Amino acid sequence: MSFRNTLSRELTVSGTALHAGTPVRMTLAPGAAEQGVIFRRSDKGNAEIPARYDRVGETRLGTVIEQDGVSVGVIEHLMAAVAGAQIDDLTVTLDGPEPPILDGDALSYLVLIEQTGVVATHVPRRAIRVRREVRVEEKGAYAALHPAESTSYDFLLEYDAPAIGRQDFEFTFSPENFRDLIAPARTFGFLKDLDALNAMNLAKGASLENTLALDDTGVINRDRQRFADEFVRHKILDAIGDMALAGSPLIARFEGRKSGHATNNALLRALFSDPANYTVREL
Repeated sequence: MSFRNTLSRELTVSGTALHAGTPVRMTLAPGAAEQGVIFRRSDKGNAEIPARYDRVGETRLGTVIEQDGVSVGVIEHLMAAVAGAQIDDLTVTLDGPEPPILDGDALSYLVLIEQTGVVATHVPRRAIRVRREVRVEEKGAYAALHPAESTSYDFLLEYDAPAIGRQDFEFTFSPENFRDLIAPARTFGFLKDLDALNAMNLAKGASLENTLALDDTGVINRDRQRFADEFVRHKILDAIGDMALAGSPLIARFEGRKSGHATNNALLRALFSDPANYTVREL
């Protein structure tokens, strides 16, 4: 039997919020058994928001959870690292609107978690097993969950940009595979969009250190690129973080075709809309 995991002790890190562009301090602390992952805004009266699919209120350039007028944005990279480390219960305290972007990947969070250590509780770990295919489509993109004996991700990405083009990647989830193949993949963006995003108070913390920047010729900061197909790997990283909002590990094959945060959230809502779609079992 597998038991629920949490951090062995607190850790604190500071950095820059990707969209707000402001300094933010984040503390990750052990969580009580069965509380799940909870985000706390210390600058908003310690308001708490569960990291759950049904708290997602915005999916434009990141997954945003909201409750009682308080929000936390761009949680997907941290949630992917939490899933990769197999942490079930955690309290994330922020003094700003987003976790620090750090290196724009999940590895930077994962290294901090590994340095701190993970401990098991006395409560059995449960997983959600998908029983029948669930699929959502939107504007030529789709995402699906298929019944499977293990967790895997299959993603196709297609951009009209020389550095990306058509990329696909298949990945069987394990902590080791996640760390080596997915966690290092950085987020990316196009320089032509930057001014418009800044005008909307977005991407103000993006830099050539934490984001792969593209123009019509290719990747500008190629020295920061870790994989030739880093873009599709990062889309899988995002999907892992978004699927972690199910509240328990998913046993299924995730299939994504040009999909993103909105499609991922719609997929979880479709999954849980009918109890016949899934069963819950102890690992």
